[in-house]
Amino acid sequence: MVGIGPGARKEISQRALDALKKSETIVGYKLYIDLIDDIIGNKQVISTAMRKELERVEQAIQEALSGKIVSIISSGDPGVYGMAGLVLEVVSREKIPLPIEVIPGIPAANAAAAVLGAPLMHDYAVISLSDLLTPWETIERRVKCAAEADFVIVLYNPKSSQRTWQIEKTVSIVLQYKSPSTPVGIVKDVSREDEQIVLTTLGKVTSHPIDMTTMVIIGNATTFQYKDYLITRRGYQW
Repeated sequence: MVGIGPGARKEISQRALDALKKSETIVGYKLYIDLIDDIIGNKQVISTAMRKELERVEQAIQEALSGKIVSIISSGDPGVYGMAGLVLEVVSREKIPLPIEVIPGIPAANAAAAVLGAPLMHDYAVISLSDLLTPWETIERRVKCAAEADFVIVLYNPKSSQRTWQIEKTVSIVLQYKSPSTPVGIVKDVSREDEQIVLTTLGKVTSHPIDMTTMVIIGNATTFQYKDYLITRRGYQW
């Protein structure tokens, strides 16, 4: 499993590049395959649409069992909402004797935090608002607990064409515990050609465009804005 980072070629690690170059077959979601098209060259490619993760894993395993070197790619890090967990689940359940290597990548949360400055300088929680695989009741409970504990909160998959109300509900929950003036950073398509950055507040966050390729980072009680940066205090005194 290879993490290709948030999108920009320069943010793919050398270890990941080496693995992709050595691979005979590369497997992944079509959008992510397109991001590394120049690296793939003439290698065999297996790509599918969204929600076909299990199908991709099964095809990749068959390729590997035939003796090929196979890379299953994930955007960001393969262990952060990526493919590593599913691959290991399938292999462990079926007791498939395959050597497996997980090659990390820069997670989208960290890439978004970097362009915003330093919002993750203290404890933070990462929560996906997609309820395709996780019941909404579970997501809502996690949001409530993270907000009540005043974690910095990173939201993955905040909104899509079919999931439009989850971000509104999430913000309403967080507003029960955090001030409307809490700084918030919105980063769309981080590190990609169309990257967009918005600095706003918790009370105004839902007035801005948000979709599936957007990261939302909600500060804690110590987070502040300086020029175009969000900074969360670590607690140093001087």
